[in-house]
Amino acid sequence: METTAEKGLAEVGGYRGRVAPSPTGYLHLGHARTFWVAHERAARAGGALILRDEDLDPQRSRAEYAAAMLEDLRWLGINWQEGPDVGGPFGPYEQSRRRPLYLAAWARLVGGGHVYPCSCSRRDLLRAAGAPHEGPQPNADDEPVYPGTCRPRPGQRPSRAREPRGLNWRFRVPDGEEISFEDGRQGRRAYTAGIDFGDFVVWRRDDVPAYQLAVVVDDEHMRVTEVVRGADLLKSTARQLLLQRALGLREPAYYHCDLVTDETGARLAKRHDALSLRALRAAGLTPEQVRARWEKR
Repeated sequence: METTAEKGLAEVGGYRGRVAPSPTGYLHLGHARTFWVAHERAARAGGALILRDEDLDPQRSRAEYAAAMLEDLRWLGINWQEGPDVGGPFGPYEQSRRRPLYLAAWARLVGGGHVYPCSCSRRDLLRAAGAPHEGPQPNADDEPVYPGTCRPRPGQRPSRAREPRGLNWRFRVPDGEEISFEDGRQGRRAYTAGIDFGDFVVWRRDDVPAYQLAVVVDDEHMRVTEVVRGADLLKSTARQLLLQRALGLREPAYYHCDLVTDETGARLAKRHDALSLRALRAAGLTPEQVRARWEKR
């Protein structure tokens, strides 16, 4: 029997890609190259490109950054057919306005016994893992493997919570299972649940849905057929495949771009202000010159 997702794809038809910037700073050269690749792949396929404003984090997202990213991407030559500035059939295209969809997915995960409440703080996890408290902290894709402090015991009844507020909610991974996929750029990748990554957060204690859950829900609802993003999110794909399985969603294709690095070999971050599109534009570079810069890296 044809699923709702399959029926929706048939109605929309063709390739659907997406660019999904977060308005937490100015876009840099690495973002630009990844988004350019997404733009090119959609254009070559004769498909649609969606722009999604991933403004989930209320403390770091800023309206001025959201406006800047739209302006900078247009200047670079990237065009999209759906987005917060042009509309489309699967809006709203700002994650901050899509909370009901995330809540519905959380409720399905709770009902299926796939998630559980967790009171552990990030500091608790770093302490349990023996990680240092000084220096760079792990990024969202390299969180410590959860030690299972709050994981339900065998036979324990699943939660019947009606709302996620006040606690972290973790997805229980199938320990020892290999999660593999064929990436369009990086080739076959495989990660072992419970070793390469552990039970991960899908809803934060400050009542904000986590990245992993939000993008899975959005990519399904927006009928995305291929996810193009940076190689630093390869491990996140394994987590998201588990969420898709638990929610009964289809799996899009994945294409993880190589990362752009600075002169020291470190991957670019939004702190690299000199390599932001804003700074490069202010220095008088043209879009063609910007693209030439990442081709040299």
